[in-house]
Amino acid sequence: MFGKLRPIVGRLWAAPARGLLALGVHPNAVTIVGTLGVVFGACFFFPQGGTMLFWGVMFITVFVVTDMLDGTMARLSGKSSRLGAYLDSTLDRVADAAIFGALVWTFRVEEPATAMAALLCLAIGSFVPYARARAEGLGIDAKGGIAERSDRLFLGLLATGLVGLGLPLWILTGTLYILAVLAAITVGQRTMAVVRANREDFATPAESTSGDA
Repeated sequence: MFGKLRPIVGRLWAAPARGLLALGVHPNAVTIVGTLGVVFGACFFFPQGGTMLFWGVMFITVFVVTDMLDGTMARLSGKSSRLGAYLDSTLDRVADAAIFGALVWTFRVEEPATAMAALLCLAIGSFVPYARARAEGLGIDAKGGIAERSDRLFLGLLATGLVGLGLPLWILTGTLYILAVLAAITVGQRTMAVVRANREDFATPAESTSGDA
């Protein structure tokens, strides 16, 4: 859902992206700094609990938006590269692991149900990009789905921030369990894209002709 907003956000980031490029900042540097900021914010703020959950979300959000900024910089500068694409995808996994892993650590003792929900988000969520990458390695387009990374990240951070402001913990727990289910559905949707492509590969000429008619 939120992935569809990327073109709009990209236009909003055009001005700051040009400014950073004018200063000689490389898009890959922005990617790395953004990830380090997310990892620090999650590991430093979240384990303290309470209102620090909210401030952790605020801190992380500042660096999460660089995920849009580095891509805009790469397009404007013509510096898109295989290394940049690799870093962007790999460091996204690092950021996700830090966020949900920090939540697991924060609630592991006093709120094991919440910790388990965060662990499921981390584990199942890791299969979503893998399913797409494996499909694309086979020449199959399997992007999209009911809950892409941006959707899960936004809702997870939103629920964490609200709990940090004093709302009941069940809001976060319930949200995380729902996100885990949505991630599983997304994996299923991407798997079905591969299943459909596989069926097309084995369709007989007669079947293909009748289908066109």
